[in-house]
Amino acid sequence: MKMRLGELADKLDLVLDGDPDCLIEGISTLTNSRANTVSFLANPRYRTALENTSAAAVIVREADRDFCPVNALISRNPYLSYAHLSALFAPNLSSEQAIHPSASIHPGAKLANHVRIGANAVIEDGVELAAGVEIGAGSVVQQACYIGAYSRLMANVTIYHHCRIGERVLIHSGSVIGSDGFGFTRDQDRWVKIHQLGRVLIGNDVEIGSNTSIDRGAIDDTVIGDNVIIDNLVHIAHNVSVGSGTAIAGCVGIAGSVEIGENCTFAGGVGVAGHLQIAPASTLLAMTMVTHSLKHPGVYASGIPADEQKIWQKNAVRFRQLNDMARRLRALEKALLPSS
Repeated sequence: MKMRLGELADKLDLVLDGDPDCLIEGISTLTNSRANTVSFLANPRYRTALENTSAAAVIVREADRDFCPVNALISRNPYLSYAHLSALFAPNLSSEQAIHPSASIHPGAKLANHVRIGANAVIEDGVELAAGVEIGAGSVVQQACYIGAYSRLMANVTIYHHCRIGERVLIHSGSVIGSDGFGFTRDQDRWVKIHQLGRVLIGNDVEIGSNTSIDRGAIDDTVIGDNVIIDNLVHIAHNVSVGSGTAIAGCVGIAGSVEIGENCTFAGGVGVAGHLQIAPASTLLAMTMVTHSLKHPGVYASGIPADEQKIWQKNAVRFRQLNDMARRLRALEKALLPSS
């Protein structure tokens, strides 16, 4: 793709300080900038790289304009402008062929206009695909599912029966939506399966990374709100509710019946025990283990960070001694402070 800088500024609604006829052919970072590309400065720490850039233009804040030796696109939020810029240069991976001959589509499925279905995909009875939906090669959409307009399943995604997916949802390869939740009970020395009768309901403008699993509800539904972003290798168990605007990073595990408020942030490796509530606008730092409800918004953390082995071992020993130390401290307080 090639675009003149003036046209690009208009598309991004940015003020251009420079040559509108400069030809732009792509995007580059400041540290690895190339001719005929646009870069951006979102962090002042990289101002030195800005001053030495080889890019044709850079998206900067007004305060950084004097440090920019090339064409400047003035933005209040350069990183957000870069996000919009990336959409202009993203490759179009849509197949020119609407429905591949090898796709298996049940006669009872309903396909709206401009639906695309890749090779060896399976669309079962009662499925409804709204306008502009794309189903990648090898993906399976089981009975009675609904997928909203302009949503896309990449290759080898599986949507179990009766799930509903909103509009403009993107689900990456290997992900499974609506598999059975981990529901079992004991009958003496054997496990008895509890059949999972709920669904998964996914809102609009959601993105789900690769190899992520979202379990269907046991009776009620598992619900993912609008504008939720979920990374790769995440597990969301049955009957979880995820509030709109929440971001969940890789390797997070959320146990059953957790209620997550709106606009929360889960960093990588977070674990949440079942039947808890997470307050809206809560941030959980990496590797945090949540074992009780977080009823107030805030930033939460847990665990012992990595350290030099000898120091870590000493700290681990001290940690095991805390309970005994607390008992001894209480006994000392009683001895030194007579009761009133």
